[in-house]
Amino acid sequence: MQLSRRGFWGLSGALAVGADWPAFRGREGVGLAEGSTLPAKWNADPAEGQLAGVRWKSAVPGLGHSSPIIAGERIYVCSAVRKAAGKAPLKLAVGGEPTAAEDNEEQSWVVLCYDAKTGKELWQKTAKAAKPRATRHEKATHANTTLATDGKHLVAFFGSEGLYCYKLDGKLLWSRDLGVVNVSKYGIGWGYASSPAVYQNRIALLCDDPSNPYLVVLSLADGKEIWRVSRKGICERSWGTPYIHASATGVQVVTNGWPWSVSYDLETGKELWRIGNGGDNPIPTPFAANGWIYLTNAHGGKAPVYVIRPDAKGDLTPQAGGKPNDGLVWATMGAGSYISTPLVYGDYVYLGNTNGVVRCLNAKTGEKMYEQRLSADAQIYASVVGADGKIFFPSLDGAVYVVKAGPTYQLLSRNQMGEPCFATPAILGNTIYFRTTDSLVAVG
Repeated sequence: MQLSRRGFWGLSGALAVGADWPAFRGREGVGLAEGSTLPAKWNADPAEGQLAGVRWKSAVPGLGHSSPIIAGERIYVCSAVRKAAGKAPLKLAVGGEPTAAEDNEEQSWVVLCYDAKTGKELWQKTAKAAKPRATRHEKATHANTTLATDGKHLVAFFGSEGLYCYKLDGKLLWSRDLGVVNVSKYGIGWGYASSPAVYQNRIALLCDDPSNPYLVVLSLADGKEIWRVSRKGICERSWGTPYIHASATGVQVVTNGWPWSVSYDLETGKELWRIGNGGDNPIPTPFAANGWIYLTNAHGGKAPVYVIRPDAKGDLTPQAGGKPNDGLVWATMGAGSYISTPLVYGDYVYLGNTNGVVRCLNAKTGEKMYEQRLSADAQIYASVVGADGKIFFPSLDGAVYVVKAGPTYQLLSRNQMGEPCFATPAILGNTIYFRTTDSLVAVG
């Protein structure tokens, strides 16, 4: 079957009306909402005084880093609700040891739907109830992944706990068990975190279990496997969401990884290009802007930011003293982000890091414009989003930092949320929706 080349990312080729923020990082996976008017200042923490700029705040059961998505003025998130009493353990302090959390008792993996206007919970569906088949990191959860929708189907993937496809009203259409996907490092299970990517009638899943790493593409209609490629010798571990990019030269699935980040043909699974010299814990999701593909990772290695042409072929890895591959537009070493996916807004790339440092690069050349620390307490794990000339950096210190877009650093505000922010925000109209560790919060 020949795939259409209309569209730009997983959903935009056939995006249904009302699917306003349909997957991780929103429409076309770029984290932008042009045309929105959003506040720079608000307060969502009752301990800091009267709430200001908050439209509503609703409790979310359990624990999950699943980011909100929006379709038809409904918000969808995932969570893991443990059977035992009390809150699930979650480490918030700076740093993290390669140890698993003591949270392996029975859990319920749930999909929740909320009204975007009022915050009212509309329905909740339990995908699975059992003891986890793989452990999680002490800073992660058993529900890290974000849902994806084409405006008709709602896809949830919990790694070892299975793949589920619902209608937008919560009716289960089909499910699949892909077996254990134990993404580990040094023998310690760190938990699954790669969200599903959807393009027309395709679902791409990145399952980089070090013992059996693979990329698989399935049918959205019924979950049947279309193709699978092994990543043995290509990737030892990865937590990044696969990125589906459509251009005049074809449709490709771009995967972050270590020691190689690789692009595959969506129709056949054939490798198109690869690039190395990256960090050994690849987490950020690739994305496109300016007609190019942006890719970064960190934690060891050279912490690069790579910008790649969609028609690139072969090995793109920069070689010392060698002629650069024509498929590589530019590369800047030592500027990459570890966990947070960057944002291209206008002429600049914005990156947030777990140590609270943010960087701004020229999006067309890679030149560093600035590097600043937001505060001594900031830890940026959520991915960066932008709108209305503002860049939003949610942080584990319970604040959202707002920086003015542009080549000169200007912190506009530090807004209190009352709870840590691991998840990436969603934007609909003139409202930005945050998921904290305990709540959904609408600010506008």
